[in-house]
Amino acid sequence: MEELSGLDAAFLFLETDKIPMHIGGVSIIEGSMEFSDFFDFIEQRVHLVSKLTQKLVTVPLSIDKPYWADDPDFDLNLHIRKIQLPAPGSWKELRYAASQYFSTKLDRNRPLWEFMFVEGLDNVSQVPKGSVALITKVHHAGFDGKSGADLMAMLYDISPTPRPIPAPKLKEKEQIPGNINLVARGAYNLITKPGKLPSLLWDTGKATLKASYLSRVHGIKMPTLPFSAPKTPFNDVVDQERKWNSALLELNRVKALRKVIDGATMNDVILAICSGALRQYLLEKGELPEQPLVAMVPVSTRSREEKNAMGNQVSAMYIQLATDIENPIKRLEKIHINTLVGKLYQDAIDAKSLMGFADLIPFGLAGVASRFYSRSALAKWHKPFFNLVITNVPGPNVPLYLGGHKLLANMGTAPIFDGMGLIIPVLSYDGTISISPTSSANLMPDIDVFTKCILDSANELEAAVQEKQTAMAAFNALLNQK
Repeated sequence: MEELSGLDAAFLFLETDKIPMHIGGVSIIEGSMEFSDFFDFIEQRVHLVSKLTQKLVTVPLSIDKPYWADDPDFDLNLHIRKIQLPAPGSWKELRYAASQYFSTKLDRNRPLWEFMFVEGLDNVSQVPKGSVALITKVHHAGFDGKSGADLMAMLYDISPTPRPIPAPKLKEKEQIPGNINLVARGAYNLITKPGKLPSLLWDTGKATLKASYLSRVHGIKMPTLPFSAPKTPFNDVVDQERKWNSALLELNRVKALRKVIDGATMNDVILAICSGALRQYLLEKGELPEQPLVAMVPVSTRSREEKNAMGNQVSAMYIQLATDIENPIKRLEKIHINTLVGKLYQDAIDAKSLMGFADLIPFGLAGVASRFYSRSALAKWHKPFFNLVITNVPGPNVPLYLGGHKLLANMGTAPIFDGMGLIIPVLSYDGTISISPTSSANLMPDIDVFTKCILDSANELEAAVQEKQTAMAAFNALLNQK
């Protein structure tokens, strides 16, 4: 059996009925595909990703973190469902179906994933009539954005002809320990955990000295810290019903925008587009704070050796989004500076070792504290940890195929929780970028309005960049004449 890490376990004790902690998304597959063919396709490949056939084994009294173990009663029928979109089968019906599907949590008594096969996409722009969609949910305790790439590799091929898949290896049936054995393991871990504290404190001390060096010697301002973000309408207690939508942008158009600022990255441009959308959305409501909003931006801590490992291996940067700046180019410039500072501190601090503190928290105690926080609605009474999460996961820039059918679009979702009611997963695929906000119905019932703001923000930044480039070209031409 494999014990969950402290970070993986965090996604379990944060979960309640109204706060499901899964990631996933919506994929649109070209052409009519039979559900029976899809089921057979998954049945042949499900063994390629171990977490898909493993379930949680919990320790009595929650004295320790759960374990992953092979499910002896694994039944694929419990994980794949089928629905037919109601007429007219448009984007509106699809995003509603996805929102409802994302609103419910996964059953912890079996492997933590589900696929919804959606038929009847008859009226979606630029999608051939009769195409299908795949709505996916996998628990965040077992997958992060990077390890989700293995799930993509299981589902898709780079050729219309599916690659041959080796048969699953025969392995000895795993015996799940009894409660006495589990309690003994948990007690041993509980006793030995304090022994890890000195090395963690040493690592923390080194990180603090490095951060102080950057601040005092090089005069680099400390990045934004948690609990320093301004309050917004989506930093409140969430309810169960999710609202999901997605905006698709051309990758080349977005790439071109970074050239306006020397050294700017694609991630800077994505943050600037989201910043412009947030500014426009909150301005229209008369609720834009004077202080810039703060985004938590996950950063992978995987080494090359851990490339294909499951679970979560991430740290975080807290980036001010310059929502107080009206000019879109100046906003991008400020975000670029803020991310540079964030990266400097990220490199100076050994985030991987600092994540070890999560392993010291008793699992049962953490769960009780999390439930108390949610039931007491404490998110209403303190400044936000941060305003939202923006997570950017690069994908393949070539077409992919599922059982010979081309993947047309790939869009993501991720969890929200009390005090942080907006998350924006960003995925790139085959010349497109999807920016897909997820919120709850009580905080952002008009998520469609915000999604339009994303498109407006991208257009605004593009127009400003073109105007600046035209002005610079005219200025250079004038200099050449002289």
